[in-house]
Amino acid sequence: MITTCIIVACVAFSFWAFNDANIFNKYLFSAYATYHHKQYYRLFTHAFLHGDYMHLGFNMYALYLFGQVLEEQYFPTLFQEKAVFYYILLYVGGIFFSSLFDFIKQRDNPSYSSVGASGAVTAIVFSAILINPTMGMGILFIPFFIPAWSFGGLYLIYSWYMGKRQLDNIGHNAHFWGAVFGFVFTILLKPALLPRFFTEIF
Repeated sequence: MITTCIIVACVAFSFWAFNDANIFNKYLFSAYATYHHKQYYRLFTHAFLHGDYMHLGFNMYALYLFGQVLEEQYFPTLFQEKAVFYYILLYVGGIFFSSLFDFIKQRDNPSYSSVGASGAVTAIVFSAILINPTMGMGILFIPFFIPAWSFGGLYLIYSWYMGKRQLDNIGHNAHFWGAVFGFVFTILLKPALLPRFFTEIF
């Protein structure tokens, strides 16, 4: 029930912060405050906050879809008694590693801030893509699917490009590095998954 507990925690904390600006500002990810004021807790607490109800809804929906199958099917099959421990490490590691790029890049920028579980969620999604690269994936409300490996490749290219351009307020760098972490971390846990990934594609 780890996925359910994470969703409940994110919803509860986000709703609290929606109604209390002091809580929102205290726990969001500020690279400047993290570095200069040693508020390292912000590297993790921001993942339980969201910018609005739509942001929260999309992240929790994706976490529910992919987190449940990873927690209840894929990881128990691959890792047996270590499945829960590895799943928690995947999620927490996704939060941390998805924040590192912008922490380093923005640590002297007091105006930069971000919130959201997107980095951890993309780590979950890309772990699932590695394990089952031929499953169908698509975009919400668009009625067709493509193989997960091709969706993942397009998503990485898009996130990298948008992160370079910085045309909006979406954390594309967190998406990109969260995805990379989820993919690589799962390979490190089970190296045999990488050749199987390519075998299933080709």
